[in-house]
Amino acid sequence: MVVGATGQIGRVAVGALARDGWEVTAVSRGGGRDDGWPEDVRVARADREDDAALAEAVGGGCDVLVDMVAYGPAHARQLTSLADRVGSAVVISSVSVYEDDKGRGFDTQAEPGGFPEYPVPVTEDQRTVRPGDTSYSTRKAGLERDLLAAGDRLPTTLLRAGAIHGPHCRTPRELYFVKRNLDGRTRRILPYGGESRFHPASVHNIAELIRLAAARPGTRVLNAVDPQAPTVAEIARAIDAVMGVERESVLVDGPPPAPTVGDTPWSVPVPVVCDMGAAERELGYRPVVRYAQTLPDTVAWIEGQLAGRDWREAYPRMFQTYGDLFDYAAEDAFLDGLGTRDV
Repeated sequence: MVVGATGQIGRVAVGALARDGWEVTAVSRGGGRDDGWPEDVRVARADREDDAALAEAVGGGCDVLVDMVAYGPAHARQLTSLADRVGSAVVISSVSVYEDDKGRGFDTQAEPGGFPEYPVPVTEDQRTVRPGDTSYSTRKAGLERDLLAAGDRLPTTLLRAGAIHGPHCRTPRELYFVKRNLDGRTRRILPYGGESRFHPASVHNIAELIRLAAARPGTRVLNAVDPQAPTVAEIARAIDAVMGVERESVLVDGPPPAPTVGDTPWSVPVPVVCDMGAAERELGYRPVVRYAQTLPDTVAWIEGQLAGRDWREAYPRMFQTYGDLFDYAAEDAFLDGLGTRDV
């Protein structure tokens, strides 16, 4: 059973599990199906916020429950309440649960000097934020804590995903460069010398981890990222190549020079890079794709969503999360003043 089956990761995971020989029930609020799924995939409608509806969807039981949308201790309790009918679980978490040795994490990154400095690469042994109800990160940490504590009743693999990419994303980071290219922008500003690295995670690699964990039940936490963490400058060039354009990157030392100027969704002052050794050892994991291989599908999806629509309408969550990424007046003012600035 896959909960959140018509979301970004779920669509790919359902197909991967079905092709691996599982009898899959795809659960979503709308009860829909993806055109790429095998015909024998069953669908069911249930809101995962509704305990009774989810329990009814589980019915007499399932060997594995894969949960794409679990979020916080309440969802952990919901899952463990079904332990007598579920053999094991695979649940998506996030690298945002990590904090550095000074107690800094994703929740402090906007504060002066608050961006975490993690080891490179980060392993699953890195300390995590205190569970709570204050943020996405603390609630994911609470989800992890409670599911790990119930591992004797419901063996659960928690996958800490990085910057997820692929079609059907509501907040695609690639939009930053795709729209600039579509708008004919010939230059883009990249802070931190274009060297920022924020580890991406393809839906295909996450689906492969889900497939392997489903066949190897256990209670564990594993990173879920791509085999490489490209720099933001490398990402920009890779998107240019897919779109068949040539653009200039204006590299700025230090942080973005002004609000909405050069603040890409990958621009971080120190690298966030995760280690995949544990997944390789425990599951025999090998990545199925690299970042650049996935870009043609991602770019095509973004372009299709933008066709005939304002980007705020196409991606309202992106606007809410990142603000106005396309304030070209501010960019142009900065670029016009480059002759008098240290860059």
